[in-house]
Amino acid sequence: MKKVLLFVSLFTFGAGFAQDCSKIFISEYVEGWSNNKALEIYNPTNATVDLSAYVVARASNGSSIGAVTVANAVQLSGTVAPHSVFVAVLDKRDPNGTGQEAPIWDSLQVRADGFFAPNYNTSNSFYWNGNDAVILFQGSIAGQAGTTTLTSITPALTIVDIFGKVGEDPGPGTGWSTSFPYNNNMGTVVTIDHSMIRKSTVKKGVTNLNISFFDPMLEYDTIPAVTYLFDENGDTLVSGNGNAILFGNWFTLGGHACECGDAAVNEIAKEVKAAFAVYPNPSTNGVFTVEAASGVEAITIFNSLGQVVKNQKFNATEANVRITDLPGVYIMKVQTGDGIVSKRVIVK
Repeated sequence: MKKVLLFVSLFTFGAGFAQDCSKIFISEYVEGWSNNKALEIYNPTNATVDLSAYVVARASNGSSIGAVTVANAVQLSGTVAPHSVFVAVLDKRDPNGTGQEAPIWDSLQVRADGFFAPNYNTSNSFYWNGNDAVILFQGSIAGQAGTTTLTSITPALTIVDIFGKVGEDPGPGTGWSTSFPYNNNMGTVVTIDHSMIRKSTVKKGVTNLNISFFDPMLEYDTIPAVTYLFDENGDTLVSGNGNAILFGNWFTLGGHACECGDAAVNEIAKEVKAAFAVYPNPSTNGVFTVEAASGVEAITIFNSLGQVVKNQKFNATEANVRITDLPGVYIMKVQTGDGIVSKRVIVK
């Protein structure tokens, strides 16, 4: 017990000295159907970060911090460049996998920078299903037995960011939702079958283990992790057997907008921004103009709950789209001749 109390005390003490834009943090959480799980990590600093000095752990089904073991964690690998992201994906790539070993979708696999935790019995860190807190630590679990608790490791691991509330299970088979107290299925459940995208105004991770509640919409926007394909009239496309055609909604993975000095973003990103524009933003009447040098082919609009509110086809370098009169933050996905670009837009 003393070790656990010391561990929590160290985390709380360290959190008081955290500075904006000084450490990596979680920029996107993906909980998709089956094994489609991913975590995007953003580097807000001006230096490349070696991820081998970091650990991702899962506090499963309301587990306390003292119950999280090495078997619930995985040591990361790879690097993340300044003002860039690293997309970590559950390592289920065997096309012949079935049941619990079902492969991740190809559309998610191509977004990955690294794959982790292929064997559940060795590490179940990436097997979250909506009601598990996910913790990003700085430190090492190398050489530790699977039954070793993370609180007992010396030198102590340091919490860098937390998704969810450690020690709380919002409900079996469900997740955190949009209405207070966020753990009773009130409102819309958004941590299951959704992607949670960190707001651009967030400049550091959450390090406090003792939060009163986890409001998923406080620091995140959300979109459904899997959605449908639409035709030019906005109707759902169906396959030859009459089933709706699904696609993985991973277009936001691989880049993150943050108010952390992103003038240092690489030249390719600058060129994309220069060739793409949405204005006015905010809009007072819900009407936006979208310009893309390579052409605007389609625009899909999601509300803050991840619901599709508009889907429209275009064939022009400049397109006007009206979202709604309802004020709020929306996510605009634009299919251009160069690929898909996403943008947060605001209706006042």
